[in-house]
Amino acid sequence: MLNHLVDLFFPKICAACQLQLPDNVETICLDCRHDLPVTNFHFTHDKSVKKVLYGRTKLENATALFRFDKKSPVQELIHNLKYRDQENIGKVLGDWLGSELQTIEAYQHIDLVIPVPLHKKKLKKRGYNQVSKFGEQIAKALHASYREDLLLKISSSESQAHKKRFARWQNNSEQFTLNYLEGLENKHILLVDDIITTGATLESCATVLNQAKNIKISIATMAIAS
Repeated sequence: MLNHLVDLFFPKICAACQLQLPDNVETICLDCRHDLPVTNFHFTHDKSVKKVLYGRTKLENATALFRFDKKSPVQELIHNLKYRDQENIGKVLGDWLGSELQTIEAYQHIDLVIPVPLHKKKLKKRGYNQVSKFGEQIAKALHASYREDLLLKISSSESQAHKKRFARWQNNSEQFTLNYLEGLENKHILLVDDIITTGATLESCATVLNQAKNIKISIATMAIAS
């Protein structure tokens, strides 16, 4: 009875289209699950994500779950995740991509999943790293370790959401550091983030991670900007 009253006054809505969810559906409605612009890069061996970082850092594999366009359901999803306290979206997207990656040979030898970190000030303000649940669920699916304590963001910066591409690239220089090298050597690392645009953030993280000896780096993001 209490649950029905809660649903009556505070109905659950789809995080992508904002329509009311049926009782047995969580976070994203079935229509959106069917219609969201999945890339299938990992199934088709598409190199669009790799091309963003071509000549800047060596990658083993790289993929993104969705294509990102402004004023789209994917933008709504990620904005709800980052700015509206809907952290569970990260878990749902991590389960989605993780279930696909675990079927692909190229991703079955990942040792370690690491999220792009937030600066401690932003983490305190938001209360969570929007990539954490996403990375955790992918790590579970791949039977890999998940670590948030190895890669740190050492400089605080303003939001990049409304910056031009070149400004984003400039703003990501020298922002990350390794907490320590132990546990990284000879590992295949999957670096995860929400959106790849210019690739500046992921390039900076990969550059820092490459201080460790004999590592391999792959990338998985929730979306890639069109």
